[in-house]
Amino acid sequence: MRCLFLLLLPMSLFAQSNVLQKMLEKHPEHFQSIIENQEKYQAQIIYTQIDRDEKNQPNFTTYEVGVDESRYYYPASTVKMPTAFLALEKLNELQIVGLDKHTPMRNGAGKSPQTTADTDLTAENLLPSIAHYIKKIFIVSDNDAYNRLYEFLGQADLNAALQAKGFERSRIIHRLSVSGYDVEGNRYTNPVSFYEDNALLYHQGEVYSADDRQWNLKDAVRGKARMTNEGENIKEPFDFRAKNFIALSDLHDILKSVLFPESVSPKERFNLSASDYAFLYKAMSTLPKESTYPNYSGKEDSYVKFYIYGDTKDTIPDHIRIFNKVGWAYGFLTDVSYIIDTKNNIEFMVAASIHVNENETYNDGEYEYETIGLPFFGNLGRMLYAHELQRKRKHKPDFGRFVK
Repeated sequence: MRCLFLLLLPMSLFAQSNVLQKMLEKHPEHFQSIIENQEKYQAQIIYTQIDRDEKNQPNFTTYEVGVDESRYYYPASTVKMPTAFLALEKLNELQIVGLDKHTPMRNGAGKSPQTTADTDLTAENLLPSIAHYIKKIFIVSDNDAYNRLYEFLGQADLNAALQAKGFERSRIIHRLSVSGYDVEGNRYTNPVSFYEDNALLYHQGEVYSADDRQWNLKDAVRGKARMTNEGENIKEPFDFRAKNFIALSDLHDILKSVLFPESVSPKERFNLSASDYAFLYKAMSTLPKESTYPNYSGKEDSYVKFYIYGDTKDTIPDHIRIFNKVGWAYGFLTDVSYIIDTKNNIEFMVAASIHVNENETYNDGEYEYETIGLPFFGNLGRMLYAHELQRKRKHKPDFGRFVK
């Protein structure tokens, strides 16, 4: 069970039983203004310590600060993580001989504004596949790759699968960064086919989702103004009620389920094979410079690694690996991560989110990512890493499943 501590009072007034809270108090130069302005920054943090027993089984101790599952925040690209996991699960549950994550995939177009996808110039064989899309999602957070997996899963089935696993504070109901789609348009998902040497293995027609569940979340309508895509400043709040949402606690537990499937109930696990897990661990931790197909050699190590390095241009050392998914849009930044140091035998999980939008105008591109958001993640990651360096453990972790 998690320990929940809401940030509604000055830091000095908090109880001293929360390890995370005590650490934040020791670094007021980095965190006090953010923590004490909860209405403005809405910072949420989940920190999980991991201790192994003599059989290398993990035990988890989780601390929370500022977590509020009833308050809306925009999860942005973090929705791509469960979408990727569920795409692999769906392939396994189809149980079609010859169909796997590397099989060439074609997305058709049922109706406007849907578009086709039958080639991928970043792939070695120039063909799209579930595996290639997942690599693009984790290495650089590619939007089109996510959209194609969303279309393969279908809106209703995607959300039903999350609900069935107990991730009930989650909804993924739209594509990302593609024009022309309204609420109704995102209910329709493209026809999808898989081929082996031009022989059809599986075809799924256009699917419509009739799921229309409504959630009452605080701050789902927020701000003073919004900018239209045409550049018009509308002096009224931005409405997020038809946007994606995943509670930070769900994101943390979804990542934990894939990293440590034996530590969660069978209901919470994804139906993945041993090769799926190995593939995901590599994709989630690969740095842009380490990828050949796709080639992202021009991007810095910290491009989608917010903790420790997000506010720097530093090279991430080989002994530190970060398995994560980030999101940033509309002034919200989120990162859910598992961080290991194979040289110093450190491992921990951390999920956090912050809101930076000084002018309270949405969709204008003016957010304090560089000045407030990324430094928050960088400082938080460095603080937790330093704490883990001095924290005593009875048993050395075996990272063999994560690092080959």
